Amino acid sequence: MSIETAPEPEAFLRNPAEVMRLSSMGAFHQTRLSFMRILMRRLACENWRFDRPLWEVDANGEGRALYRARGPERTYTLVAFAHDLPDDQRSDRVIAEAWDATFALFDGEPTAADVDRLAGNVPYQEAGRVSERELTLSRANRSMRLFPHVVDRLAAGEQPDTEEVEAVGYLMRTTAVYGSGKFGAVDREFVADRPELSAPFQAEMLSVYLIRAFTIDIAEHMARVKNPDAARLDPALKRRLGVGNSTGLGMAPFLIKHPVLIDHWMRAREEGLARVRALPEAKQREKEAFGETLEQAKGQVARWGTRHPLYAPRIVALRDDLAKLETHVAAGALHGADPWDRLYRWAADALSDDGREMTASMMMEPYGHLIDGLADCMAADEDRHGRLDGRMRCGDLKALAERIYGFALETDFEERAERARCWYVSEEKLEPRLGERFEEPIEDYEQPLAPARDARALVHALAERDADETVAAFLMAAPEHRGAALRAQIAAKFPFAEIRDNTISAEMLPIDLLRCKLSFFGATKFDPRSDRWVRITMFQGAPLPDEMPAADADGWAWAG
Repeated sequence: MSIETAPEPEAFLRNPAEVMRLSSMGAFHQTRLSFMRILMRRLACENWRFDRPLWEVDANGEGRALYRARGPERTYTLVAFAHDLPDDQRSDRVIAEAWDATFALFDGEPTAADVDRLAGNVPYQEAGRVSERELTLSRANRSMRLFPHVVDRLAAGEQPDTEEVEAVGYLMRTTAVYGSGKFGAVDREFVADRPELSAPFQAEMLSVYLIRAFTIDIAEHMARVKNPDAARLDPALKRRLGVGNSTGLGMAPFLIKHPVLIDHWMRAREEGLARVRALPEAKQREKEAFGETLEQAKGQVARWGTRHPLYAPRIVALRDDLAKLETHVAAGALHGADPWDRLYRWAADALSDDGREMTASMMMEPYGHLIDGLADCMAADEDRHGRLDGRMRCGDLKALAERIYGFALETDFEERAERARCWYVSEEKLEPRLGERFEEPIEDYEQPLAPARDARALVHALAERDADETVAAFLMAAPEHRGAALRAQIAAKFPFAEIRDNTISAEMLPIDLLRCKLSFFGATKFDPRSDRWVRITMFQGAPLPDEMPAADADGWAWAG
């Protein structure tokens, strides 16, 4: 993929001190660089082929199936197991022990022995084990609202109600898609050099894409169990069905634990926006493409609903923002010199955080030739940057920490509200949890997920040392500051590596961390169920496997 360089984009890069605030990160939307869209473009341009070589599912909805994806060099196969799960056992909680369906993504084409081996492990998820031949392990539950509606309508020879399909958006939702070495799966380092897996989370995205096909097939199968002459889903309705996902606190610490990787994600996104803002003019076809995206976005937001008391007003405000944006563009905002920079500056002043960030995402849509190649810059060799420079002088470390963490130096961590929260790992599931420091006996188990507090302590400790002393000597005397010192050195080289907010404050909303990461996945229709877990939709509107590679790999994203 080639990158056409726009003039002097560096001058238009947004300040990390603004972008990396949780209020901004929690307003992100999907872009051309979201991982689902990277995958779909590759599947289309490389002419990937899909089929279902095995379907052994009985009248109770139990059995196994294989979904095969054939690329130019390698084949991957989703091994799916369908289960007859009683309604009272269905749960989105990570502590669940049974699911409607379980899956593994196999590297290559599994033998019958491989499928039998997986059948003895995959349905048990964490209680089982997979091997280095598997890339992911996942599970999903049926939508109690839409799945039976679709089955009953098809069995009656009718199509599902379009409004019901739009309201829910998926037949099943995943509650976990594990990869990168978890539970015996292959470590990422052994497959990261494959072009199709080099961008972040591509194996996981391929798994979800194939799971989507399974959810449609199992619904049609159950309809035929009721009536052999049941209707098939209309292709247009099929495309409106994505895959749901329930995501909780387990995902939130990722953005803190992987500073170099997060910098690469953020930098690619911000570089893409800067390239567009640097353009001296907008051609007519580019204005039209933006207008089409805006029209799709209006429809998407109109269909986006939630009952969450904090999010519901934000969606209403976003609808108003898009109406303002439409009026502003119709009045000629994209005419004349520097149209995109002017449009962004107007959005930053006139719209909400959500409206500003959606405008930024839409501005990149007409410029695939400028943006898409940045996907090659989003992976990171984190080990390469994980060594601390002990030769640095304490005065230099103090200066760069003060520059990066100025917001933290203004925070009084003696105030209980500023350190009210405590990140720890649950004993039962080994999953991240967020507790109340002064209400629960958890402080002894705290995880190092408060970089702002730790940076402030580092600066105060450095203030008592000789400015010419080496960092190595300082840390020999005060090893408790090693993690903060390393993070500061990383953030000095990678400006988008560090969240510029207090991650243990009483006011901190974990949903902002979840929203940010999920936007990079390409998720839409964020539906928080609390400030600590959220439901989303993935691949809604995307071409189906039997429509690839001829389908539009990008045009679906804003229609979801």
